Amino acid sequence: MQQGRTQLGVKNGSFPEKTMIFGLFGKKNNNQSIVERQYATLTAAARMPELYERLNVPDTVMGRFEMLSVVMILFFRRTRSSQTSGQEIAQEIVDAFFEDVDYSIRELGIGDNTVPKRMKKLAGMFYGRLESYAKAMDANDREALAAALARNIHPKSAEAVDMHGLADWMFQAEAHLLSQPEELIATGSATLPAVA
Repeated sequence: MQQGRTQLGVKNGSFPEKTMIFGLFGKKNNNQSIVERQYATLTAAARMPELYERLNVPDTVMGRFEMLSVVMILFFRRTRSSQTSGQEIAQEIVDAFFEDVDYSIRELGIGDNTVPKRMKKLAGMFYGRLESYAKAMDANDREALAAALARNIHPKSAEAVDMHGLADWMFQAEAHLLSQPEELIATGSATLPAVA
């Protein structure tokens, strides 16, 4: 995905899995520089070459969407226990993510008439992944997470693709994010670990 404009969306303090993502053109607020800094860090993490070279993620448009989804989900899981400001930042980051997806779809030459339908489908995919990954991670179930990743990242593969490495990285990344103090979340300075 290419990074598009970063006009940010409306505030919504609820947990992202229960929110509409299409409030992209609402008012900007004072969190803009914080959100832009955090979004840049998250997208850089999703583009780490090791994810594609060593952890069986295809380096394709959809593979990159999958990894952006993974890092966004990890960030939302960290911010669900944050104060209101952290949750507001998380909502603005999801808005920026979907605006970036919209921009990328248009850059690929998809006609304006079909963009909303594709965005609705991608939003459904994202929230479906949020639910299935969260369920596996809440249960600390490496096998279930690896299976969900394989289903989503390699849906047409005739043979099983080993996604245990990515599942392990996700658990490590979650622990890494949880170890970071709230001040890092509030300033848009949270990081994700390198692939070991």
